[in-house]
Amino acid sequence: MKTRGKWMAAVSLVAVLMSGSLQAQRPSLLDSDPEVVYTKDFAAEKIELLVAKPGSVYSSKKGKNGGTLLGQLKKDTKVELIGFNENAYQVRGTSVRGGISGWVSPKALASKDKDFIENLKRVYQRQIQVRSLIANREVAIGMSMNEVVQSLGRPTKTKLRQTAKGQTGQWEYIEYEEVKHFQSVFNPVTRSYFRQFTHVTQEEVSKIVVEFEEDVITAIEQTEDSGFRSVKTVIPPFVLAF
Repeated sequence: MKTRGKWMAAVSLVAVLMSGSLQAQRPSLLDSDPEVVYTKDFAAEKIELLVAKPGSVYSSKKGKNGGTLLGQLKKDTKVELIGFNENAYQVRGTSVRGGISGWVSPKALASKDKDFIENLKRVYQRQIQVRSLIANREVAIGMSMNEVVQSLGRPTKTKLRQTAKGQTGQWEYIEYEEVKHFQSVFNPVTRSYFRQFTHVTQEEVSKIVVEFEEDVITAIEQTEDSGFRSVKTVIPPFVLAF
């Protein structure tokens, strides 16, 4: 219960995640490192951090172990967070010689959120998990509706309900297949029966029903033929307070 309480506190502590345009974004070839989470993929606004001490900026996320030293961030200036993994941040900021962009250690940066490093790690782990789900055309409880669109496309049917507590509803993803129908017809000349095509119907093959509250999936219902295994869960989107 203590772990769950800590998790819930982290979720409610933090908000800059997309609440969601349903328009899936085409990834840039310049921002396609599979080991990096880019803020433009989840944040509605840019994320800025304060330079607490001069930080070395490198050309690679591996820092001095695999990159070229580009310069030093200027103390007491702000940097824009572009991308990150669990150990390094890709930023755009100011050095003593002017503008600079590259990778820096989180230890050189600060925020009004004293737990920003741990919170960004949670975001990183969530986004990597969601990226995998989308790549495999899967959905999970805790995903945003925008992420569902990226994974499954637009729903076949929708149902929305507005209450005093907010908006709830469900999306249905139904797959159909064409079924041809025939009938037996007697030929009096040959005195035999033959199959004659009559019509085509669209019959349901599989269905996934996604229920949501305030833009976040709360339940998933699926038929056995939907191709999905056990229902998965991810941490709901949360906002980062910088």
